[in-house]
Amino acid sequence: MNLPTSSRDDARRSLWAAVLVGIGVMAGVDEIVFHQLLQWHHFFDRATPTIGIISDGVLHAVELLAIVIGVFLLIDLSQRKRLAISWAWAGFFCGMGGFQLFDGIVNHKLLRLHQIRYEVEPFIYDLSWNFAALVLLLVGGWLYRRAKRMGRG
Repeated sequence: MNLPTSSRDDARRSLWAAVLVGIGVMAGVDEIVFHQLLQWHHFFDRATPTIGIISDGVLHAVELLAIVIGVFLLIDLSQRKRLAISWAWAGFFCGMGGFQLFDGIVNHKLLRLHQIRYEVEPFIYDLSWNFAALVLLLVGGWLYRRAKRMGRG
């Protein structure tokens, strides 16, 4: 990245603030759709239903914290006329895809905190979940490369 130091710092800050927002938004989509509306699982399903609900509450609190912190950082950058919008979009999609892939591989398979859905063969659900994560990451990666190219021009 051949940008002046202040522009490089602004791009980096914009990217990482938006990563936080993307993580929070995707965690929120997961928690609202799969935990609450569909009731397919809780964040931690290896204990009592009460523990599952409490773990969902903790996830919800962390997702909101990520969104609030990320938005405040983006607002601060914007008010100081330092927000690098193309970098922020890249960060947003990378954050969403990163959360989704982490959840699908680490939480679902390695730690076995929960499955996407129970009482069915999980393979197609796992495949769809991780494929969606990869699509989000590919979009984020494309936006990142585009922002990097624009920064050189």
